Amino acid sequence: MPFFAGDIFVSEVHRKPVLDRAGEEIGKLTDITVGQGDPFPSVTALVVKSGKLTYLIPWDQINLFNKRVISVNLLRDQLSPAVIEPAEVLICRDILDKQIVDINGAKLVRVNDLKLGDVNGRVSLIAADIGLRGILRRLGVEARGERLLSVLRYRLQNVLIGWHYLQPVEPKLNKLTLTVSRQKAAQLHPADLAEIISEVSQKERSAIFGSLDVETAAEALHELEPSVQADIIDDMSKEKASDILEQMPPDEAADVLGDLPEAKAQELINLMEKDEAEDVQELLEHEEDTAGGLMTTEYLAFPPDMTVEDAIRELRLEAPDVETVYYLYITDDQERLLGVLSLKSLIMARPETLLQDIMRSPMKTLSLDAEQMDVAEFISKYNLLAAPVVDENMVMRGIVTVDDVVDFLLPPASRKKRRKI
Repeated sequence: MPFFAGDIFVSEVHRKPVLDRAGEEIGKLTDITVGQGDPFPSVTALVVKSGKLTYLIPWDQINLFNKRVISVNLLRDQLSPAVIEPAEVLICRDILDKQIVDINGAKLVRVNDLKLGDVNGRVSLIAADIGLRGILRRLGVEARGERLLSVLRYRLQNVLIGWHYLQPVEPKLNKLTLTVSRQKAAQLHPADLAEIISEVSQKERSAIFGSLDVETAAEALHELEPSVQADIIDDMSKEKASDILEQMPPDEAADVLGDLPEAKAQELINLMEKDEAEDVQELLEHEEDTAGGLMTTEYLAFPPDMTVEDAIRELRLEAPDVETVYYLYITDDQERLLGVLSLKSLIMARPETLLQDIMRSPMKTLSLDAEQMDVAEFISKYNLLAAPVVDENMVMRGIVTVDDVVDFLLPPASRKKRRKI
């Protein structure tokens, strides 16, 4: 096992001479290859160059590895030039100076230096330096810069992020994207994920998106700009795209599909489960700037002769599959809207009470063709969290929620005009 003393930054050994067993210089250390490790990628070999020759020396042949001396257990004559395979991950070439996702900070950061350390007896990539100190260290002026900044009463900080809190964005680094970082990436807010994905190249976007589970991908997709959505969907299989769309609330899936080419959108709708496809298709038939285009078809409706006790039991069963639950809507067997009931009223009522005895009726409703500003004024005037949308026969068609109103009043980049298909 090589003698490895303490933690080392890559900049401290980069371009250092590498000596053979007899003390003769083989060449300069130009890079370090890493492979999988849990949770830190392990060093597998050193890349040493001498003139036009490149040597790949396995880590188990290294004798000393520290800031002053790097030596191997072989003689120079025993080494043969090597060709670095494209699949190899080289930390200087592939990670240094590249962007990477800081999962805790929910942002893209630039890797200014990399830290190596001992992890369970193996030298591994343990952290990225994203601060000014890393830049100064690589320039060889860390001490001088620290003295200068201290005169200005500025303390030069170590800004290190553990590798297990980082998510590579370069596709070829996927094998270094371990379970722990994938799980943490899934915990990011969809809006933060979307912002990160929007800041990298198309190839890197697909790599990040491909590492997400279907549920997280569905939440993030709707937050992206239409052009980015289209690029990502084009890069994945039709089956996976339809799975993600099925996971999304119908109104959000309609937003995404409405921004795709008509043929592509219809192809994905045809691959979706029948019920989800019908809901999305119905929403796409309405103009986006109307109540019908803003609404979602996910809501809870119960019959008037149901008891409070039964309604609460049913609510527990159905609520997980509905995006938002603000009110219960009371409808007849033709789905005509009879009244509405708040969750507070439901909880406060006696178990044996019938819903028709505590529902509020008549109630204010929106028509399918109500314009979006009228919808906003309606929700504001009556201080609602959600407003029911009905057709000319008072048949319940969906609800417009307050967050839908906020989205068109203060639209994120993804809220563009969509086409009907």
